[in-house]
This record gives sequence, C-alpha cells and structure tokens, in this order.
Amino acid sequence: MPSVIFSQQEKPKVALVLSGGGAKGLAHIAVIQTLDSLGIVPDLIVGTSMGSIVGGLYAMGYSGDEIEKIANDADWSDLLGGDISLKNVSVEEKSEYKKYLIEMDIKDGKPKMNSSLLRDQKLREFLAKSTFPVFGISDFDKLPIPFRAVTTDIVNGKEVILKEGSLAVAMRASMSIPSVFEPVEYKNTLLVDGGILNNFPVDVAIDLGADFIIGSNVGGGMLPKEELDKKISNILFQTSMMASNLKNDVNVKLCDILIDHTPYLTHSTGDFNKSEAIYEEGKVATKLNLKAFVELAKTLKPYKQRDHNVPYRKDEIILDTIIYKGISDVNLDLVKARTNIEANKAYTSQELIDRVNRSLGTRMFKKMTFKPVLENGEFGMQLTGYEHSKNQIKGALHYDTNRGVGLILNYTGRNIVGKASRIIFDIDIAEQSKARIQYQKNFTKEKKWWFRNDMLGVLLDQQIFYAGTSIDDIKYNYFQFDNQVNRNFNSLNSYIGAGINYEYTKLKPKVDPDIVGNIFELDNYKFNNLEVNFHYSYNNLDNVFFAKKGTHFYAKVSRSIYNDIYLKTTDPNVEVIDGSTNDFTKLNLFYEKRFQLNKKVTGIIKASTNFTFQDKMSSDDISFDEYGYAAKYFLGGNIRNERNNSFLFPGLKEDELNVSQMMNLSLGVQFTPFSKVYLNPHLNFASVGFGNFDDYIKDAFSPKGNWTEEYETSAIFSTGITASYHSILGPVNFDISYVNKIDKVRLFFSVGLLFNASK
Repeated sequence: MPSVIFSQQEKPKVALVLSGGGAKGLAHIAVIQTLDSLGIVPDLIVGTSMGSIVGGLYAMGYSGDEIEKIANDADWSDLLGGDISLKNVSVEEKSEYKKYLIEMDIKDGKPKMNSSLLRDQKLREFLAKSTFPVFGISDFDKLPIPFRAVTTDIVNGKEVILKEGSLAVAMRASMSIPSVFEPVEYKNTLLVDGGILNNFPVDVAIDLGADFIIGSNVGGGMLPKEELDKKISNILFQTSMMASNLKNDVNVKLCDILIDHTPYLTHSTGDFNKSEAIYEEGKVATKLNLKAFVELAKTLKPYKQRDHNVPYRKDEIILDTIIYKGISDVNLDLVKARTNIEANKAYTSQELIDRVNRSLGTRMFKKMTFKPVLENGEFGMQLTGYEHSKNQIKGALHYDTNRGVGLILNYTGRNIVGKASRIIFDIDIAEQSKARIQYQKNFTKEKKWWFRNDMLGVLLDQQIFYAGTSIDDIKYNYFQFDNQVNRNFNSLNSYIGAGINYEYTKLKPKVDPDIVGNIFELDNYKFNNLEVNFHYSYNNLDNVFFAKKGTHFYAKVSRSIYNDIYLKTTDPNVEVIDGSTNDFTKLNLFYEKRFQLNKKVTGIIKASTNFTFQDKMSSDDISFDEYGYAAKYFLGGNIRNERNNSFLFPGLKEDELNVSQMMNLSLGVQFTPFSKVYLNPHLNFASVGFGNFDDYIKDAFSPKGNWTEEYETSAIFSTGITASYHSILGPVNFDISYVNKIDKVRLFFSVGLLFNASK
C-alpha cells in the first residue's frame, strides 16, 4: 500500500473508486456504509458500470443505508429488461401488446434485428426518479461529491469520462453492456459499458488529482486457465474484457486502501435476484480493511468534511419549455396528445415519467428518453423519440394440448394509410389455421376517437362432448368482420363505443357422412348473424401476463338485426331448415380484480354474466333454442379463444359446453415463490342455462339440473392449480383441474404466445 504524507495546510483529496461487475457491484454498498459510520466523505467518486450506479447515488447525497434500501426494494428482474406497464399502454393498443416473441423493423427493405437483448425502459425510469433531486445539475463537480462515470466510445474505441450532462444518462451509459443493452447516443457517437476498457478506473482518479485512493473491486481481472476451461462463457467474457483486465493489476496497486471482494463473492454478475446475499458478502472484505478505514478517519479528523446530503427539491418541477426531438410530423400530434405536458405547470417526478411512458404506450417508439435542458435562460425538458419504422414484421411460436403447434407471422404497418393509423396482417400457420386483417385509425386533434375494422377467419377441428366424453369431431369454420367506433374517456384506461359485427359459422362433419355417419346426422350447418352493439371497456392491469394489480371491466349490449340459418341432415326424411331464428339481444359483463396481498402473493377475483334475451317466436321463425348453436355461448378451456362468445373454464375442454345463459365466478391466488415462477390455485363456479332468460333466472341461484344430461339450469364447479413459468418464449402453463358431475381430472399444457383476435 503506497504511503501518503498529508499536508497540514490542505486537506488531502480522497477518492472512492468503484469497479464494474454487474450484480456483484452491490457489494460496494457495504464500503459506503463503513465510510458513513466513520464520518469519511470522499472528495471524488469514480465509477464504472454498476460502480457508476452505486457511486452516482452516493455522489448526489444518498447515504449507504439509503442506497441499501433502494437496492433491496428494487425489482431487478423488472428493471433489467422490463418494458412499460400495460396500464401505460393506450387503450387501442392494449390488445396487441406483448403478443409477439420477435419484433423487427424493416429498414431499406430488410429486417433489422434489435441491437440489444434487453429493453432498458424501466431502468431509465428508475435512474431518472432516483436522481430527480439533482435534475437541474449538469456539472458533476457541483454534486455533493464530485463524480465521474467511465464509459467506452464504441465507435472510436476510446475511453470517455463523463463529467457533465444528465446524471441519470451518465450512469445508464456507463453500464451499457454491449448486446445486452442498447448503446447511449452521445455527441455523434455511441457509449457502452466503461468496463470494456477500464473496469477499475483508479488511474482516472489519480489523473483528476486524487491524493488517496479507496478502491472497491468486484471485477477480479484475468481468470486463470482452470476457470476458463469450466465454461465457454468465461472465455467469451475474458475476451471482451481483455483490455480492461490487463489494466486491472496496475490499478489495484495504485490503491491506498483496497477492498478486494472477489475471493468472498459466490454469485455471478447476473444474480440481481440475490442482491441481499451479495450485499452481505460485501461486508466480509470491508471488515478486513476496517483498521485502515479507522486510521484514515483519524488522519482526516483535523479537516472539515464535505456536507453530504441529497439536495432538497420539492418533488415537482415547472418547465419553461418542452422540446421534442426525433419525432416525425405524423406522430408528433399523437405524442403531444398522449403526454399532455404543458409549460409553466408543476409536475412530480412520477407524473413526468408516466407522461413520457404514455408516448411509448402509442407503440410508435422503441424508446423515449428525456433530459433537462437550459437554453437562453429557460429551463426545459427534451423528449427524444426513437421511432419504429413504418413497416415491422413480428413472430411467435406456441403449443397447447388442444390445438397443437403453431407459428404466428405478423406484418404491422403504421401511418401507411393516413396519420395515426395501423394495419395488421396476422397468420397462424398450424394444423388449425387462423388469419386476421385489421385497420385502425385515431382521429380528432386530441386523438381520443378511433375506429377499427377487423376481419378474422379460423379453420378448426371442434370436439363435441357428451357427459365429459368426446363423441364426435366436426370442422368448424368461422369468419368475423367487426367494425367499431370508440371514444376514449381516458386514453390509457377506458373507452366507450358502438359497433356493427358480422359472423359466419359453418359446421361440417370431419368425415364424409356418406362414408361414416355421425351422431348428429349432420351434413351441413351454416349460421349468419349481423348485430349492432354498444360497449364500454376499462383496463388498468399492470401486466399482460401474471398481472399483480389492477382492474379490468367490460360491458357490451348487442342486438341481432339479421340472422340466417341453414341446416341439412343426412336423413332424407328430414327437410332442410333454411330461414331466420327469433331475434335476440345479448348482455355481456366481465369483471376482473387483482390485488397484492404482499410482494409475492396476489389475490384474483373474476366474474362474468352472459345473458340472451329472446324475442317471441313468430310463425315463420326457426327456434333459436334448438338451432342457434353458433350464436350461443361456449364455455371451457384454459386459454382465451379468438372467437366471440367463448369463455374460459379450467377443467372443461375448449368450448365443451354450449349454453344460452351463464353466470361465472372464479377465485384464485397467484403465488410467486421464485422469480418468473407462479402458482395459481383456483376455484371456478358457473350457473348455466340452455333456454330463455326467464326460465333460467328462476333457478340461476339454486340450479338443480345436471348439465351433462339435462337441458335444465345447472351448476358447474371446478377446482385446480396452474403452475407457470414466464420463459423467453412466453408463458409456460401446466394446469390440473377437477370438474364436478363428470368426476374427471383434466390436464392442460401450453407454451408460447398465442394467436388471439382483438377483443
């Protein structure tokens, strides 16, 4: 350890240097807490990668204890790769959010792969909110402790030391691990992780005039041959960090107090879910150097220490101006309408973050950054958008025990036919194929009005069940043309609208009835239905999959204005049925509530009512009760069906039960024992009816029928548990459920992202 003779006239410049190391960098917190306990306040902090995150927070005034709390409270799996919450996505875009595994922009006629594995939206939000008290400080020497963030200019191969600008941006740039996170744009170049060239930047601190170096190192330098032989990832990591590792031994020797954590850390750079354990391990090497820290504290006692507190700032900001950059004219009006940030109006840090996320919720942008600007004496905020190209291709894979394997291909075009518009072509290449075409457009200045035209076609093999047993298969061809005009009450949560919807259903035996007969003596069944509807939707759930909190409510009243049925049997003695059924009106209500009981437990309540009100039959009408099969409700299955009038009920096979009336209640608890692993025990109850509403409602709350054998108001009950894992391919679900009356235990398995129409 170098000896330093301190002048009695001038306080020595003490620097704290924090290395990079991913999750292992959380061990630095123990060092900072020790400095706090001894009253030592550094005069300079230099950090690389995770060291710049911990060091930046310390430099702006947070204590070691406060940084520990920030680290422990953080949801690292969400921060590192998390996207904006579903509740921040525009209502007209929610149905398309998180539907695809791969999304690629088309640039110069070619697909362009993403430059990073993980999205950094949540991380940038976290840094922006944490550094909000110094939002207006652009000179890092004016922070409570002067600070430098070490980064790498990936374009020119140079080390870049950030000393000014946005602290949040500097911290984010310093940890831009190549290919994991996108580089940060800076002065016509791109910045990536500082650890590429200098993971333990003690030399930077010395160049800045430091007299005494406290170095906290979690990087470790070059790995020996024995470690390289263990994993190919070790070889790749050492190759990428070669230049930095070669400097490590030199920088280690320049430290006056070296806290070398590497022998005591048992977790890897990616183990952010072990943050508390890493922090505890950081105490080991720190305590071994306690004597040196005490000696330093005694040496510094005659000198006045820096004031070290987070600068006070009321949690609100008033902007003189808002500057938009990188946003095309076709998208600018929509961004302004969604963010709705006005000059000379006060906003809290969370309000600003939420409003920026609203622009991302339009799905027009890959990311949206914001930073403070000071021009001509005016304090403002610059929003920079990184737009998707007009044309995108997307894809997903899926498998489930009902429908088998499928490959989904998608084309999405934005602003191709008018401003604020979207075109979608979807096809599911599978044994049971599906396809969809959709056009959607926002209009009016505030973009609160929008219309959608959606065409869907499916070719299915439908099992027919009796008393829980499959008794036949039919070909089920379905086409829907849905048109709606909507007006947003709240562009993120709710809208009301009206629509006109056409459905065509065709059923044919899977096997030619001239060769093998079927139980229904069916030759051909066709049903056309045209209806008008009014609907309302409210959705502020926080996630598409495994939501932890929020409410989803949907209501629709629809009226059939034209329907036509054609039925031909194989029995030559039975006449062909061709005509209209008695008219009908439908009322559909759905409610879902998710509420967190604690960090790992979420309660779930779901309820729905679906009624059919039939007009009296005239002499020319065909009975809806007897022949309106395609327009009734289908109950059963574990995953949402792409067709209208289909409702989930675990334990029943998909669309196993066809009913005219239904009330459904589901209760569940979602446990998260480990990151991305979910257990959901559930209870499901339904009261179902097969005839008109008046007959059903009399016994709806005390059903006595047996739904497997009789057409009387009946009760269905199921209970089970679903085990899920949120994988890179999408949710993996395994469900086991028991259903009453048929006394069967049913198993269901699915993986991937499914084809679903917009509902």
